[in-house]
Amino acid sequence: MNIESNKNEDAMKLMMSQVRQKLEKIHVGGGKKAIEKQKEKNKLTARERIEYLRDSDKPFIEIGAFAGYEMYEEQGGCPAGGTVAGVGYVSGKQCVIVANDQTVKAGAWFPITGKKNLRMQEIAMENQLPIIYLVDSAGVFLPMQDEIFPDKEHFGRIFRNNARMSAMGIPQIAAVMGACVAGGAYLPIMSDETLMVEGNGSIFLAGPYLVKAAIGEDVDTETLGGAVTHTEISGIADYKFQSEQECLNEVKKLIAKIGAKENAGFDRIKSRAPQKNPQEIYGVMPTDPTKSYDMLEIIERIVDDSDFDQFKQDYGKSILCGYARIDGWAVGIVANQRKIVKSRRGEMQMGGVIYNDSADKGARFIMNCNQKNIPLVFLQDVTGFMVGSRSEHAGIIKDGAKMVNAVANSIVPKITIIVGNSYGAGNYAMCGKAYDPRFIYAWPSAKIAVMGGDQAAKTLLQIQVAGMKSKGQEVSAEEEKKLLNEIIDKYNKQTTPYYAAARLWVDAIIDPIETRQIISEGISAANHSKNNETMKLGVFQV
Repeated sequence: MNIESNKNEDAMKLMMSQVRQKLEKIHVGGGKKAIEKQKEKNKLTARERIEYLRDSDKPFIEIGAFAGYEMYEEQGGCPAGGTVAGVGYVSGKQCVIVANDQTVKAGAWFPITGKKNLRMQEIAMENQLPIIYLVDSAGVFLPMQDEIFPDKEHFGRIFRNNARMSAMGIPQIAAVMGACVAGGAYLPIMSDETLMVEGNGSIFLAGPYLVKAAIGEDVDTETLGGAVTHTEISGIADYKFQSEQECLNEVKKLIAKIGAKENAGFDRIKSRAPQKNPQEIYGVMPTDPTKSYDMLEIIERIVDDSDFDQFKQDYGKSILCGYARIDGWAVGIVANQRKIVKSRRGEMQMGGVIYNDSADKGARFIMNCNQKNIPLVFLQDVTGFMVGSRSEHAGIIKDGAKMVNAVANSIVPKITIIVGNSYGAGNYAMCGKAYDPRFIYAWPSAKIAVMGGDQAAKTLLQIQVAGMKSKGQEVSAEEEKKLLNEIIDKYNKQTTPYYAAARLWVDAIIDPIETRQIISEGISAANHSKNNETMKLGVFQV
C-alpha cells in the first residue's frame, strides 16, 4: 500500500466508524426507559424478537435502519422509522421480517414508517419471499394523519398489498405481540395465519376508550380483543401462546413447512474468494470525490477469483461492462470508470462521465444480460453525461436515452451500489431508485444529487443574487460569500448517504467490505421469483 492508499483507508474507516456510532444510537429505539417498560410487560424489543426468530448462522440484511434519521425532530424523532426490518433466514428459508418498534411512540406509524413497510412488502412481492409481521403498534401517529392516511402510497396501501400478496401465493404470517388497533387490525387478519400472545397481544378496530366514547360500553382490552377472544370467540386468530418465545417458535415451525417453488434459474457454481484482498477496497476510494481512480480495482476485490470478463473493453471506456461471478452467482456488471481514459479517437475522457460511446455500450450489454437471464449489478460513481457542443452534436441525449430505455425495460434483477457520486441523469442511467433496482445500497462515501455541490451552489447563488438585485438590493462580496457558504452547507447535507437513507432513497448504508455478501444475498432473494417475461423495448432513436 502506498501513502495515498493508506490515507484513503483511514478516511473510509473513519466514515464507517461514524456509521456504526449512529447505528448504535438508532438501535436503542425510543430509549432505555421505553425498553424497560417493555421488559416490565414481559415483552422483547423488536430487535430481540428478530434475533430470536432468525437463523443466527445465516446473514440478516437490515433494510431502512436510517429511515427517519434527523426527521420529525419536533415530534421527538422516529429511529429506524419505528420499525425494524430486513431480509434473513427462518428455518432455512429466506424471508422478509418486519417488526414494529413499540418503544418508538408506542409503535405508531409516521409517514416514513408507512414508506418503509411498503418497501418491505415490495421486496417480498418482487422476490416472492415469505413475509413475517411482528405486530406491536398503536396505529397511525394522529398528529401527522394527513401525511400517512389517505394517499396511494400511504397506510391503506399496506392492506392492498396484503391482498395482492395472498393472490400471488406469497406466504404471510402475523405474530401479534402487542397492540394492533384501528385500520392496522386488518394486517394480521389479511395474513395467511395469525398468532397472538396472551396478556399482551390485542386486535380491535377501536380500543376500550373509543368504544366507551362511541357507544357507551365499558369493556377491558382482553375481553374486547385479546388472544382468548380471538381464538375462542371471534375465530379471527389461529393460535395463542403464553409467551413471545413460544409464539416465535411456532412461526419457525410454520415457515419450515413452506414448500419450494420454481426459481428464476440464475446460474450459480461453487463460490471462490477474490484473489485480490477485499480489505483493500478501503484504500481504493479517494478522500476527494473529484479525484480519479480505477474502478477495476474495486470490481476485482468483489468478484470471484478477481476474474472480470470485460465486454467491449476498448470501446466506450468511461463505463466498464463485463461478466463475473459473485459468491458463485453469474452477474453482469455495469460500472462507471473513474480513471481518466483515452477514447478510440485519442481524446482524453474524464472519469465518471458517461460519453456517447459508453452509453451505447452500456445499453447493448444490459440487453445481452437480459437475453442470457443474468442479473445486473450497477456500481455507481457518476457525475452525469458529457455536456458541450461536441457531445450535443453527436447526439448525447439520444445515446443516453438508449441506455435509460434499456435500464427501464430490463427484466432481470438489478442491484445498485452507490460507491461515490450519483449525479443527475447519470443516477437514472446507472439504475437509481426510480428505475426499480431490487435492492439499492450506498457506501459511506456516496453522494446523491442533481449535480455536484460546487456547481449547484454557484448556480443557486447566481439566481438568488440576481433576484435580490432586481429588487434594488445591493449585494456586497462579503454577503455573496456568506450566501454561498449557507447554500453549500445546506446542499452538502442533502447529498449525504444519511439524508438519502433517511428517506429510503437507498435501502441501507453498507460497509464496502460487505458489498460482495450483500449482492449475493440480493441475488439469492431474486432467484425465488421466476419471470416468464422477455425484454421489450419501445420506440427510441437509433
